[in-house]
Amino acid sequence: MSKIFIIIGKSATGKDTIYKKLLENKELNLKTVIMYTTRPIRVSEREGVEYYFVDEGRLNKLKEMNKVIEHRSYNTIHGKWHYFTVNDGQIDIEKHNYIMHGTLFSYGQLRDYFGKDKVIPIYIEVEDGIRLIRAVRREQKQKEPKYAELCRRFLADDEDFSEENIARYGITRRYTNLDINICIDEIINDMKKLLE
Repeated sequence: MSKIFIIIGKSATGKDTIYKKLLENKELNLKTVIMYTTRPIRVSEREGVEYYFVDEGRLNKLKEMNKVIEHRSYNTIHGKWHYFTVNDGQIDIEKHNYIMHGTLFSYGQLRDYFGKDKVIPIYIEVEDGIRLIRAVRREQKQKEPKYAELCRRFLADDEDFSEENIARYGITRRYTNLDINICIDEIINDMKKLLE
């Protein structure tokens, strides 16, 4: 049975690196789903690779067409940013296994849309001090670092990923990313068992 694996976790836990490594694994043979966002593109990002970067008008048009599978919004210091998944032909759950990024909320929406047996969370965690150092280093590489937004996201993560919320979404398995190679090996082993 095909699966959609959702990489979930607080900011700066290494989700992007883990996502890329899992995608590169030939045995897993995972397909990607490019999500959409209205936030500005970062220096290291490319259109159609990390996200499709669109404006709010395009989001509203897709909603009118009933094409939005899941959607979440964040009030940032730069305005409201939207992240969403679109039923645009990328997902064929009967034929392929997929890997996506997400939040607890988006995981819940995708699980409700496709079914609990088909949508599997991969929850990544890292101690907060390490996360903060990683986040600052990443932001320093941006052409125009947005430290206030970094702080807002860091604090919002405590609320979004509270133990109560994690339990509410039924997430019991967690992967600690202190050594990325060990973390990835654990995830791959669990994924292979689910795909047997």
